[in-house]
Order: sequence, then C-alpha cells, then structure tokens
Amino acid sequence: MICATSQLATSDALHFFRAWMSNPLRVASITPSSPALARLMVAAVGPRTGPVIELGPGTGVFTRALLGQGVGEADLVLVEKGAEFADVLADRFPSAHLLSIDAAEIGAATLPFAAPVGAVVSGLPLLSMPAAKVAAILAGSFVHMREEGAFYQFTYGPRCPVPKAILEGLGLEATRIGRTLRNIPPAAVYCISRLPVRQAVALADLSDANPVLAD
Repeated sequence: MICATSQLATSDALHFFRAWMSNPLRVASITPSSPALARLMVAAVGPRTGPVIELGPGTGVFTRALLGQGVGEADLVLVEKGAEFADVLADRFPSAHLLSIDAAEIGAATLPFAAPVGAVVSGLPLLSMPAAKVAAILAGSFVHMREEGAFYQFTYGPRCPVPKAILEGLGLEATRIGRTLRNIPPAAVYCISRLPVRQAVALADLSDANPVLAD
C-alpha cells in the first residue's frame, strides 16, 4: 500500500511538472496539492451535498478527497481542459463525467444531472487569470448551483483570489474557512456563496453597471 501510494505521488508530481513546464500560467504550482489542502477543501462536502463540479482537477487529488467524503463518483463532473490531465482522470475515475472544456464555458455546458449541483470545488489558478475570465467562471458555476450551494477555492495569496468588485457584481460573498502550512506553498481556502437576497439587492442598487464585469 505504501509503495503504491508513493508511486501515485511520483506519477502525479511528474504530470504536474510537465504541465507546468508547458504552461506555467495555466498550472499554478509545480507540484500537486497536498492531502492536507485536499481535506480542507472538501471538509464541508459529503453525500448530502449532491452532485459536485470540480474545476481543474489535475491528477485528481481533490477528486480522491471528495470520494473519501462519500461523494459518489458518478455524481462528479470533472472540468479539465488540459489533455495531459484529462487522460489521467478518465483512467482513474471512469464513472465520473469528464468535460474537456475551458472552465469559463461551464455556464453554457449541459450537465448530466436532473438536479442542480450542491458545490463547486476549484483547483484553478484564479490569481493568474484576467478579471473577466474569473467573473465568467464564477457566474457560470452558480448557474448550475442550488441556492444554498457553495464554491470552494484555494489560494496561495494573502486574500480571496476573487476581486471584491466581482463578488459584489455577482451577488456573492467570500469567507475564509481555513489555512494549511502543510502544502507547497502554504494555502488558504475560501467558501464563496450567494449573498442573502436583501443584501444582494442593496448592492445592486448602488451601481447600475460593474466596470470589471463589463470588460
């Protein structure tokens, strides 16, 4: 078991290194996320969450953590544009639904579930993306999410990787739910959810248009 785990970790590291060398901006880290970060990312997700979308799953570190939390493999939609990672995911998680699209296109995608999803788990490097793309990813994700659903995002930065203007423009709020030093580099996790209706309406009344979202 230890040998198999070590081989899997080595394989994941090689995939990440090759992908990072190919496109450093698309792959935020030279190494895959740690088990400690994965546990923090999925701590609030479980069988009762319902279907889950995972954005940028890479080699499946968060995917395995979701399965460990009791989420069914068939209840997962894995959105991975990188061919080097998509092939790995298809082999490791054959019952999951793999979408080889850009995460910014998720809003227009057709999902295989009758009910809305309960959570989106994101391994995307939002800090390296243009604001308009970040807004499209958030807006598209919440198109598929039920009212009380949440978007989980990690970051290596000191604050939420989604700019305040985007959050307010989409009627969302971000709460930091934890941080782990047991990752390279250390990372924090944020839960992004819809604002209460009254608060969202009040923010919308402050401005008829958001210049960030209009880009």
